[in-house]
Amino acid sequence: MRRTRLLLALLLILLAGYGAIVGLAFVNQERLLFPAFLVVPAQAPPPGAQRLTVETPDGIRLEGLHIPPEGGGSGPTLVLAFAGNASNAQGVAELLHEIYPDRDIVTFFYRGYAPSGGVAGAETLMEDAPLIHDFVAARLRPRRIVAVGISLGSGVASSLAARRPLAGLVLVTPFDSLAATARQLHPWLPVSLLLRHDMRSAEALKDRRLPVAIIASGRDRLVRPERTEALRRAVPNLVHDVTIPEARHDDIFLHPGFVPAMREAMEKIEAAA
Repeated sequence: MRRTRLLLALLLILLAGYGAIVGLAFVNQERLLFPAFLVVPAQAPPPGAQRLTVETPDGIRLEGLHIPPEGGGSGPTLVLAFAGNASNAQGVAELLHEIYPDRDIVTFFYRGYAPSGGVAGAETLMEDAPLIHDFVAARLRPRRIVAVGISLGSGVASSLAARRPLAGLVLVTPFDSLAATARQLHPWLPVSLLLRHDMRSAEALKDRRLPVAIIASGRDRLVRPERTEALRRAVPNLVHDVTIPEARHDDIFLHPGFVPAMREAMEKIEAAA
């Protein structure tokens, strides 16, 4: 009897501990999904760059950056970039300017990511994207807009493709859905019950004929290969598909194959568009 009571007490302690972990995950999911507090603040913009500001219908100011092509003028394509959840949007813009120096580069800081205001959330990020697109299209009047989405930004870019006539998408370390990614990453948590945020990229793109490029990491432990493969199967018009075998989720930008893959992706998208 005494042993049974001890085992029951131990089981209750374990259940209480698990419940506490589940509760913490539920309460802190915004900090885990949108860790703006980890992002290094933006420095002074590069020479020639222009600050952009958009106000949302609910009164939130979104701050962005436009880096024009080298030599001035306007390029054949405007690249509208959506950063990862722990990335500085300005750093992404500067990286893409190095990759595509003859194209306009525009990126915005997500809600909740300084200097933008508001609070980040999957739905609000996806709702802000068409507003940003329309502002950029009216202000800069590009011939075409290609969206580049990195990690979490791939979900934002895919959502935008379902709402606006983009010329193409370049998706880096993308997933089929945020919920499926979270379930695979944390199989010991009841993610389906806890998660208040989702981005369904495969669903958004399944009927879209725009050209799509995917650039993935072969050693990705955050977005598992199964999640990217599920997205591949859903894309009707996949014009470029590269996996960098030795790259991980966070260091893909550092590998020598990344820049050539990005440039070839844009060439194929522009040719298809």
